[in-house]
Amino acid sequence: MPVIDALHDAPDFGIEPAAHLLAALAIQFPETSVFVAVVDPGVGGRRDAIVVKADGRSFVGPDNGLLSLVWQRARRRECARIAWRPERLSSSFHGRDLFAPVAAALAAKRLPRDWLARKEKPAILLPAGDLDQVIYIDHYGNAVTGLRLASTKSILGVGRRRLSYRPTFSEAKGPFWYENSMGLVEIAVPRGSAARKLRLKVGSTVAWRAP
Repeated sequence: MPVIDALHDAPDFGIEPAAHLLAALAIQFPETSVFVAVVDPGVGGRRDAIVVKADGRSFVGPDNGLLSLVWQRARRRECARIAWRPERLSSSFHGRDLFAPVAAALAAKRLPRDWLARKEKPAILLPAGDLDQVIYIDHYGNAVTGLRLASTKSILGVGRRRLSYRPTFSEAKGPFWYENSMGLVEIAVPRGSAARKLRLKVGSTVAWRAP
C-alpha cells in the first residue's frame, strides 16, 4: 500500500495550527486512508493515545486537540483509546513506537480487537470554526491561514494592509490572497515572500474586512 508524507514540517508545538492543516489535508485523500498525525509536546505525559474515525478515514495520534477538528467536522465519527502498548515504549517517541504500529495494523485491516477501547469523544476539543491566523509558512514565504474561502469579493486584513483576491499569481501585481490546493486562504506575493514583505509569522492575525 502507498505511504504518503502529506506534511512533515508543521509548526513546532503548534497543536491548533496543525489541527487545521490536518483537517484541510485529510479531505484530499480517499475515504479509506489512514493518517498518523503527531504534534505532541506532551508526549510521555498523561494524555491518551487515540484513534478517530471520521467519514471513513482513520486518524491515529495524541488526544491533545490535534484530531479534534476532523472529529467535529465529520458527519460519521467514532473515537477509541489505544489500549495496546508495545514491549518497548519510549517516553519521547510515541510516533514510532505506538502510533505507527496501530496505523499500520488499521491500514492492513489486521488490528487486534483488544488494541482499542471505546471512548466517547476526544478529551480536548478545539473550536471547530476557522482560525483567523497564519498557520503555516512554506519555503517560498507564502502564508497559509486557518480561514476557508467565504467570498472572492472579500478583503483580507493583514496588519494595516487590505488584500484582495486574485485567482492566480500571474494576475497579481502585489500582495494578494487566493484559495490554495487545500481549500484554505493563502497570502502570497508574485515572485517574492509574503512572510518577509508583510512581516508574517505563524500566529499572525488575519481578518475579513468589508469590501
